[in-house]
Order: sequence, then C-alpha cells, then structure tokens
Amino acid sequence: MSRVAAKSKRVCGELPNLVANKAVLMPALVCILLVTAFLSLGVGKFPLPPAAALKALFNPAAAPPAHSQVIWAIRVPRILTALIAGALLALSGAALQGVFHNPLVDPHVIGVSSGAAAGGTFAILLGAPYALMMASAFGAGMLALFLVYMLAGVFKRESNLILVLAGVILSGFFSALVSLMQYLADTETKLPSIVFWLMGSFATADWNKLSLFAPLALAAAVVILRLRWRINVLSMGDKDAQTLGVKVKFAKWLILVMCAVSVAAQVAVSGSVGWIGLVIPHFARILAGVDHRGLLPAACALGGTFMILVDNIARTLTAAEIPLGIITALFGAPLFTLLLIKYARNNL
Repeated sequence: MSRVAAKSKRVCGELPNLVANKAVLMPALVCILLVTAFLSLGVGKFPLPPAAALKALFNPAAAPPAHSQVIWAIRVPRILTALIAGALLALSGAALQGVFHNPLVDPHVIGVSSGAAAGGTFAILLGAPYALMMASAFGAGMLALFLVYMLAGVFKRESNLILVLAGVILSGFFSALVSLMQYLADTETKLPSIVFWLMGSFATADWNKLSLFAPLALAAAVVILRLRWRINVLSMGDKDAQTLGVKVKFAKWLILVMCAVSVAAQVAVSGSVGWIGLVIPHFARILAGVDHRGLLPAACALGGTFMILVDNIARTLTAAEIPLGIITALFGAPLFTLLLIKYARNNL
C-alpha cells in the first residue's frame, strides 16, 4: 500500500493529513452527517424547534398534524434525497480522480451529466410526466457513456486522455442540444422550468421520486465501494495494475459505468449540480489520506453533509428558493482555490 500512497501523493498533491487516528474518523463523520440531517428537519419556511421535530419524527401520532405533515411528507424525503445525491457526487468524483490519476477530474468529465441534462430538458420540453422525465434523463446519461465508449474505440487504443477527450467532445455536443431546446422552448411556460431544473433543486423531492432514484443509486454506490482496492491499484497506473493481476480495462469500465449510473440518477432527480464531485474528494483526502479504502467512505459522508447544508441555504436564504448550482459554485470555487494555493505551497 506504500506504493499506492506514494503514487497518489504525486498525482493528487501532498496535502496535510489532519486526522491521525483513522479509527475515529468515519464514526465522527457519520455522527456529523446524522446531526446535520436531524437539525435540518427544523429548517425551512415553517421552522420547527428540535424538540418538535424529534416528536414529529419518532411519534407523529402524538405531534400536531401540521408538524407531522411537514416532517414526513416534505422534509424527510427531501433531506434523504439531498444526502444520497451529495454522497453519490463526492463518491464518483473521488473514484474517477483515482482511475484517471488526475485531481481535476469530476463526474461531469465523462459526459454523462450533459447527456442526462439533455434528456431531462427534452422531456420537459415535451411536457412529459416526472417519471418519464427521470427515465429520459437517466437513459440519455447512459447513452452518453456508450457514445464515449464508441468514440474512444475509434482511436483503436484506450487511454485516460482519450476517454477524457471523448467526454469533453460529447459534453459540448449535448450542451449545444440543451441550448437549442432552451431556444425552442416556450418562454412563458417551458423555459423557466428547464432553466430552474438545470441549475439544480430538491424542491420537488418526495417519497415517490426517492423510491425511483434511491435503489439504483445506492446499488451503484455499493459496487464502487466494493471496488476500493481496485481503484487503489488503478491509481498506480495501468502497467502496475496489470502486474498485480487486475483486469484493467474491465475494472476501469465497470467503475465508469457505476459512476455514470450514479451521476445520471442524481441529475434525473435534482438537475445538474457542479463542484461537489470536484472539491469534496480533496477535503476527504485531507482527512482520510490517499488510500481509497478510507477515502471513498469519507467522501460519501462529507458529500452528503455538504449537500444537506447547501439545500438548507437554498430554501431559507431568500423568499424564493435559490438553485443549488449557484450556491455550490459560490462555495466550491473559493474552496478549490484555497486547495490549489495549499497544493502550490507544499510543492514549490
């Protein structure tokens, strides 16, 4: 594992490790996540003190009907959706940074996010029901990954650079399709819905949407977490991975498919949300180190916590709900700048 650590430090930068005792890290992160989720139950246009939220959560029959309705019909599914979406983005970002040996990679680089956005925009343009919109977004996201695979195959040899370039090409293509559909959309009815959805929101989260989104997303997350050792080996480089007996092409594409499933599912339920898959893995790496066996679970916990906090800000800062993408960019860009400054100081 020392070779993995050395290679990852060269790739991702020598950042300070803030937690010496790794045994307490995950329990602490999970506790922070659970406390954040519970306190968020009382946050919103209809604020509830912690005692009232606790009563409505665990004993809804004894709580006022309005409290139980707010907690169970609105806030619990919304918070769970935000938690899973944030965890998926951070997990996918950390996994892809290891597979591509590049700390600047995030889940959007493989083109799936743009493809899912195009699929969802097309469904909204046609006025399709929400279930069909989610299916369209997910299907288009997976189509984007398939096209990345086909485009990379044209070059007769597979490399990380070719995969990234194929993702960039298809991202540009699908982004152009989204712009075209926005141009064609009715400015009074369709266009506002498209724009708001594209910028990300959990405003429409409910139990039905959560039941459609969560099983597939959690299954993909479990597979990625089970592949932590292989991601460690892949982060050393393809030749070293082959020497250690890993089927590089199969392992790499399995991880890419699972990340694509995660991102497509997230975009389908909440629109495109940037920066989390890029920034959160770096903070997880500071806390947990470069070993993906600890890094990936830490990224999940941090991503879920961060997304819940972002959603709290989105629904309380102003009278109208702020799109998630705006808030994540406002926080993500300065945080990533600080990380780059720290990296530069440690490597110059």
